[in-house]
Amino acid sequence: MVAFFQAHIIEVFFIYGLSFFAMGLVIWIEASRSPEIEFSRALRPLGLFGLIHGSHEWFEMYLIFLAQLSRPTLVQEAIVITRLFLLASSFMMLIVYGSRLIIGPKKRRWYLGLVLATFGVYSIGLLIVLTSDQVVSIRYAAADVYTRYALAIPGAALTTWGLILQQRKLSEGGLQQFGNDLLLAALAFALYGGVGQSFSAPEDILKHAWLTTQTFINLFGFPVQVFRMLMACLIAVFIIRSLRAIEVMTSRQIEELRENKIRDAQKLHELNAELLHRTVRAQEAERQRVARELHDDTGQVLTALSLGLRGMGETIDRDPKRAIQQAKQLETLATTGLDNLQRMISGLHPPQLDDLGLMAALRWYAGKIRSQFSLDIRVINHGEKIQLSDDIRLTLFRIAQEAITNAARHSGCSYVSVEVKQYPSSVHLIIEDNGKGFEVQSILAQGKQSGCWGLIGMIERATLLGGECTILSQPGRGTRVEVKVPLVEQAANDE
Repeated sequence: MVAFFQAHIIEVFFIYGLSFFAMGLVIWIEASRSPEIEFSRALRPLGLFGLIHGSHEWFEMYLIFLAQLSRPTLVQEAIVITRLFLLASSFMMLIVYGSRLIIGPKKRRWYLGLVLATFGVYSIGLLIVLTSDQVVSIRYAAADVYTRYALAIPGAALTTWGLILQQRKLSEGGLQQFGNDLLLAALAFALYGGVGQSFSAPEDILKHAWLTTQTFINLFGFPVQVFRMLMACLIAVFIIRSLRAIEVMTSRQIEELRENKIRDAQKLHELNAELLHRTVRAQEAERQRVARELHDDTGQVLTALSLGLRGMGETIDRDPKRAIQQAKQLETLATTGLDNLQRMISGLHPPQLDDLGLMAALRWYAGKIRSQFSLDIRVINHGEKIQLSDDIRLTLFRIAQEAITNAARHSGCSYVSVEVKQYPSSVHLIIEDNGKGFEVQSILAQGKQSGCWGLIGMIERATLLGGECTILSQPGRGTRVEVKVPLVEQAANDE
């Protein structure tokens, strides 16, 4: 068997180089099929390792062919230098691959730093080997051995470690069966580096060492190149199988994301339907309230005015003094009706909000609640003066109106503060009282049953503008409503 391989050593190196070149080509093609997968992108250095290392073995095959002809030439020496360069380059790609698997793409500086540090240390050692006092052939052979020990074995170790880490990720993703392919690929790399590259020195380099190429032949009956070739084939098979598994896992994750998106869309649709239902109910309730107030107040005033004018028409000729007295009473009644009508109009939409701005509207409403409930209400403005859009101004007023009304009617408080903090990018509204407080989460969790439409409405109003409304309260510690609405979109629209 040994004689057979020695007689066909050129064929051995050709097949050896072909196996690595084919491994690199197949891995590169497979990696290009799924460029969106990080593990697939990381395979490209491994593909380059196979392509470059296969080319290196063909250069070595050509050197053996020239040695058999016993015709050393300048071309042969150039090929030796090129072969050494390709050998080092291929193992550097292996180090790049292993480092990227371990450190990850997000810390690119770290793994590039590791690669550059390894190359720097290797270059110093290579310079020492090439400038030794040995003859040229011994120096180049020693450089080959040094390259394998300094780059190939560490590169294989890093790759083995990185593949084991990737196998754990697959196992955590529920793909234990496919993760075993990565584990087998890691084992193949460990054997390739730990065995295939350890037996790399010829007898004339390490005369008294045990790990030589001749020792490997004596132990196993075939050259170490055949062992490396077998490892290359196993690596290609297991890496490609694991890549397919990762594609399956990625497809599964994409499908889960698609399903989650569909569920979120359904929830959003349900929320929009519920919001529309509640909006219609609120509109109908508001219309009933307006109709009731028009009937009870304005309608009665108009009826009284109509009857009074009719009676005054009957008595104006018979008793002018009494007609004048009735006219004054009707004037008072009309004034009362007009006041009631203005009050109702202000309740629907305060004119101060459009004419004078948010702060004026808040002060008007605070004064109204102050006189109605005898509360100490303070309205404070902080920050820069920013012109708010109609939507933001109305939303903040309605939230403050709801919060102040709740504090006055339900909290039993004696003090309410309303603060508006205006910034270039956002506006903040804070309403705080010293009332009895309540359990926010339990009330909101009860939803419709608790009758907390006002609280939910405040939150939804802020959300519709891309902001947030936070309600903070505890029994016995009062209530604090914090609203934050961004102004970025408004500024962009103004521009």
